Amino acid sequence: MQKVKAKFSQVFNEISKVIVGQEDVIKQIMIAMACDGNALLESYPGLGKTQMIKAIAQVMDLKFSRIQSTPDLMPSDITGTYVLEEKGGRREFNFHKGPIFANIVLVDEINRATPKTQSALLEAMQEKQVTVGTQTFKLDKPFFVLATQNPIEMEGTYPLPEAQTDRFLLKIKVDYPSEQEEHRIMEMYGTDARLSSIAKHLNAEALAVIQNLVRQVPIANDLKQYIIKIVHKTRNFKEMIEYGASPRASIGLILASKAHALIEGRNHVSKTDIEVMAYPVLRHRIILNFEAERANVSTDDAIKKVLEKV
Repeated sequence: MQKVKAKFSQVFNEISKVIVGQEDVIKQIMIAMACDGNALLESYPGLGKTQMIKAIAQVMDLKFSRIQSTPDLMPSDITGTYVLEEKGGRREFNFHKGPIFANIVLVDEINRATPKTQSALLEAMQEKQVTVGTQTFKLDKPFFVLATQNPIEMEGTYPLPEAQTDRFLLKIKVDYPSEQEEHRIMEMYGTDARLSSIAKHLNAEALAVIQNLVRQVPIANDLKQYIIKIVHKTRNFKEMIEYGASPRASIGLILASKAHALIEGRNHVSKTDIEVMAYPVLRHRIILNFEAERANVSTDDAIKKVLEKV
């Protein structure tokens, strides 16, 4: 376990050469990848989400691609399409792979894509495969969708359906940097100094080993029951929550807690792991009722109340 912690410390140190602060965000992205899950990043523009994900792909030596979502983006722009080509005097259709065929796929401003295009991602996210016409293509392992969305600019956007948001293991909130961090960002990016190059500290094989280790981290029966009570409380906490989390939340919370313990260098899950990971696992899986929204209660406030009651 200490070897895994040391390896992740190297990764975090390497990423810090180009990304200032945001340690919790980076850790949560790594937790999603260690659980073989997808993550949704929500923040205001200009907080370095794209740069952060690109740096993670570099340090892990994984193939990276970026999809900029726009209202005119078509499903074939993501999955790829058949193109008629001439070979040796014969014409035949050949499949040209789209940007979805990578290890880490950054879907920028996912809520700008139309529902039809968003649905093209569902199969890739859940089944790790793409169907074009009558043929199904398996995606390379590992495969992660890391999507971003802007919570303030609603014009020209299509809210993600609950079925799709549920496919994201974590919803990660990216906050503004502190004054000290912003000063370091200015020093790093506001001068002519060359940015540090990132060394590779992980690869696909090592990540597969870590994903296997995550599932082997032991968790006590009373902590399993604690997770079930938290998820069930979201379903009957009618003072704030209209619709609670699905069983996928229970699975996600147990896996995320195991990955958090592993990254922290512990060989068992603690109550703290569960409480820390409850926020990113549950915040996109609960729907607040009208009274809570009128009182300006956030999903994180509701999760905090659930944890207090359990």
